[in-house]
Amino acid sequence: MTAFGKLIRTTAFRLTLVYLLLFALFAASLLGYFAWNTRRLINEQIITTVNNETDEISNIFARRGLRALVGTIGNRALRPGANLYLVVTMPNGQAIAGNVDSLTPGVMATTGWSETSYRRLDDQDNADHRALVNVTELTSGFRLLIGRDLEERRRLFGIVAKAAQWSVLIVVVLGLGGGIFVARRVLRRIDAMTGTTRRIMAGDLSGRLPIGRSGDELDRLAENLNAMLERIETLMVGLKEVSDNIAHDLKTPLTRLRNRAEEALAKSNNEGEYRAALERTIEESDGLIRTFNALLMIARAESGQARGNMNDFDAADVARGIHELYEPLAEDNGLVLQVKTEPAPLHGNRELISQALANLVENAIKYGQPAALQPLSADAAAGDDAKRVLIESRRDGDQVLLSVIDRGPGIPEADRGHAVERFVRLEASRTQPGSGLGLSLASAVATLHGGALKLGDAHPGLSATLALPAAVCGRVAVQTPDMPQKVA
Repeated sequence: MTAFGKLIRTTAFRLTLVYLLLFALFAASLLGYFAWNTRRLINEQIITTVNNETDEISNIFARRGLRALVGTIGNRALRPGANLYLVVTMPNGQAIAGNVDSLTPGVMATTGWSETSYRRLDDQDNADHRALVNVTELTSGFRLLIGRDLEERRRLFGIVAKAAQWSVLIVVVLGLGGGIFVARRVLRRIDAMTGTTRRIMAGDLSGRLPIGRSGDELDRLAENLNAMLERIETLMVGLKEVSDNIAHDLKTPLTRLRNRAEEALAKSNNEGEYRAALERTIEESDGLIRTFNALLMIARAESGQARGNMNDFDAADVARGIHELYEPLAEDNGLVLQVKTEPAPLHGNRELISQALANLVENAIKYGQPAALQPLSADAAAGDDAKRVLIESRRDGDQVLLSVIDRGPGIPEADRGHAVERFVRLEASRTQPGSGLGLSLASAVATLHGGALKLGDAHPGLSATLALPAAVCGRVAVQTPDMPQKVA
């Protein structure tokens, strides 16, 4: 298709033609109304002038007779630009006075107004002219015709008609020129967007639609599409990373699982050894199942499938439940798990929020011990702030904060963004069990509820906070009065 063919097929060009047609019709209607009004005004002026003169001459005839009538008409007929005058007798139609040479037959037969062609006595040419005349019947059978030439009306109407022609021509030319300009400008931007989309379809997910400085609807569309492309690129990169991480992180436990089964078949000689091998196999399988469950839960959260299972609950109840569940595990690791709550109503998926908070607590217990700290009894560690892990729920303005604070080495600020990615474990040696999905799940759950996972410095230690909006899914949590805080 040629460039001009593409141009005339654009929506912008077609809309320009439609608006051009509408504007041309409007302009023609406006000029037609002006011409008609001008014609009507000239006719009214002629009628008024002729009526006044008819009344005046009729009075002269009535008061002074035929001689005065003939003299008056003779004098007035000689004036420059004079009206048309003609006096005839009733019986034979013979002209007595006036400046009219000929009229359309039958004009003098009836009284009243009419438009007729005529010739003047003093005309040098034989061309007919048009006039608006009024025929009045006088006493004694005389008839008086007084009229006005319509050349002025014809000339003015011609001027208006010519102006209308030029106006419509200019409108058409400017409209087509403007349409081509707008269409080319829009087409250029559309072609740029099309080129970007082709690169994206070819596999270059980093392509973005160009955005101008006008802020028009195309720019707003490009901004929204770029945001969508950014999200798609993030998801595709995440999918690739997940695939790579699954290949690396799950290959080792699967290989270990196979080797143990093979070793049990080759070396086990009694039921006890077979049983021990099966128990290790089950334990390894449970770890794999937990990893896949975490991946499925993250996928549900990121896809928004869990939005259909949301209800109202108190975040403080979730915090106390997690505290009760993980307190024995913290004691076994020589830490003191405490909880600090205040009423904090939420609207969301309680199961997912509980799982996210549980992941934060597990990470704190696993990595929250100060360096070189040996596990101590709960009684010995109770008064030492360095061995404390705190679960906190509170209301902060329009947000509900669920925090887990430990006194461990924390996470360097440069690594915090990387820490929430899937299968990422900042512990290089990987001596602790885990899949690297805990913070990723917590971040996905926070995003599902319109919030965010915030990692901060606890001076020392790590502060991991689920910041969730108090108004979710159209519901607004009611601000509750301050109540005494509970510390366990």
